[in-house]
Amino acid sequence: MGERLAVGDKAPDFTLTDDTGGQVTLSDLRGGSVIVYVYPAAMTPGCTTQACDFTESLDGLRAAGYVVIGVSPDSPAKLAKFREKEGLGIVLLSDPDKAVMARWGAFGEKMLYGKKVTGVIRSTFVVGPDGVLTHAWYNVKATGHVAKLRRDLGLDKD
Repeated sequence: MGERLAVGDKAPDFTLTDDTGGQVTLSDLRGGSVIVYVYPAAMTPGCTTQACDFTESLDGLRAAGYVVIGVSPDSPAKLAKFREKEGLGIVLLSDPDKAVMARWGAFGEKMLYGKKVTGVIRSTFVVGPDGVLTHAWYNVKATGHVAKLRRDLGLDKD
């Protein structure tokens, strides 16, 4: 389980498979800003809310120069079903062994219904054009998080 990342840290690079079977490498996106959000499981209520919120905000985020990437332990096939079922426009990546999540500090001990468990920690990171983190949030709430992110980034309106 990795240590938590902080603003000013270099974002750990990764290459993961997307929901179409293609490969996405974070460092290939340098020169633009990237929002990387980590979520526990596709097609669950909270994760669906969050993915739909990102999709609804996608035009405004893209206009401001952001690419949005969602990372979960789900298989590419499950992510493809999630995209189709919910009409998602964001990039969905599969991290089945949770290695990337662990390097980003988004897999480890957390509280779930009052119990300590080991699992995916819902987190959001903003990677600047130089590959350095400008924002890092852990234990975010699925509902309302995208609106808060937009406010924190100064993007209150689409």
